[in-house]
Amino acid sequence: MKDNRLVVIGGGAAGFFCAVNAARMAKSLEVILLEKSSKLLSKVKVSGGGRCNVTHNAPDILYMSKRYPRGQHFVKKSFGHFFVPDTIQWFRERGVALKAEPDGRMFPVTDSSQTIIDCLLREADKHRVQIRTNTAVSGLEKTADGWKVLLQDEPPIETKFVFVAAGGYPQADKFGWLQATGHEIVPPLPSLFTFNMPGNPIISLMGVSSVAAVKIAGTKLQEQGPVLITHWGLSGPAILRTSAWGARELAALQYQFTAIVNWLPDHNENSLREDLQSRRFDLGAQKIYNKNPFGLPQRLWQFMLEQSGVAEEARWADLPSKEQNKLIKQLVAMECPVKGKTTFKEEFVTCGGIKLSEIDPNTMESKLCPQLYFGGEVMDVDGITGGFNFQHAWSSGYIAAQSIADKMG
Repeated sequence: MKDNRLVVIGGGAAGFFCAVNAARMAKSLEVILLEKSSKLLSKVKVSGGGRCNVTHNAPDILYMSKRYPRGQHFVKKSFGHFFVPDTIQWFRERGVALKAEPDGRMFPVTDSSQTIIDCLLREADKHRVQIRTNTAVSGLEKTADGWKVLLQDEPPIETKFVFVAAGGYPQADKFGWLQATGHEIVPPLPSLFTFNMPGNPIISLMGVSSVAAVKIAGTKLQEQGPVLITHWGLSGPAILRTSAWGARELAALQYQFTAIVNWLPDHNENSLREDLQSRRFDLGAQKIYNKNPFGLPQRLWQFMLEQSGVAEEARWADLPSKEQNKLIKQLVAMECPVKGKTTFKEEFVTCGGIKLSEIDPNTMESKLCPQLYFGGEVMDVDGITGGFNFQHAWSSGYIAAQSIADKMG
């Protein structure tokens, strides 16, 4: 048995971060990284539209931890060891500067995910991490003083330490090889997804985006932010955040529910009614269709008017109360029946995974199996969109690497 070996399972953000940092901190450690596919860091590549949303410019750990629908208490502890400023500094020391956008998302100044990928690959090369792609793990076997990593088509690898960063599995049965180590799996479900509204006339506005408040009828779920109309329904940050917070609740509804959208989040029905009354006096002679007074995208405004039965030639002074009532409903309480979901491919995340009570947040080591560590999405931790899932990946990878290096002495 190689007592100076670490096998990292998974070639994503958490796996790479553990591998390169463990190899750097413990010079005598032999690090082997296994990736089942032919692609390394595939999520890093596509994140943020190919720019890589590395982390989030959070003011403190408490603020950050509240952006995780599952795992809040866990990350609050782990972020005490490696947090956003540490991530920024780690990349800066390796020639990669990050910048914050107004919404808090942080990207490399190059606006290219390849910058992050190249940095991690350089580090792996510098610290002699052995990378093996197209290598699928079929199981883990405990040995007297370490582990045997079983591979599908190759001989097993004996090792002292194992770091599992295999990502989230959409089906519970895929976790079987980890369950066999004695760990409990919280059933996995999609966490970031868009709302399907087949046949709804609003999909004719695909590409239109506007800030709105979204709530799910019959639940406490409510979010505000940009909403994007797509050719299948609704997407955008407000929808994705709603889906993350409601992952289990919406699954229980079999993704059949009503989303109520307020396209004017500063208004409710009463305040909008008063507002429209004053506009009938102030803008009386103007055609309603020509220009909307709320700063909405023009296509969205005209759609609302059509749905409310407002005549194309109508002027503000002529707006009948029946049509006005319909318009108010369209603007601040549009009912959108949702029938199904679409996985948001770019930031696909599952909730569920290894039960957190079985992992030490200060080391990422299993409480059940010594020298077995976990990182990233394989655990029951998931954040909303905006760089939160990557920060958890960097933090868990780094903390595990530190713990392993400490054990190496």
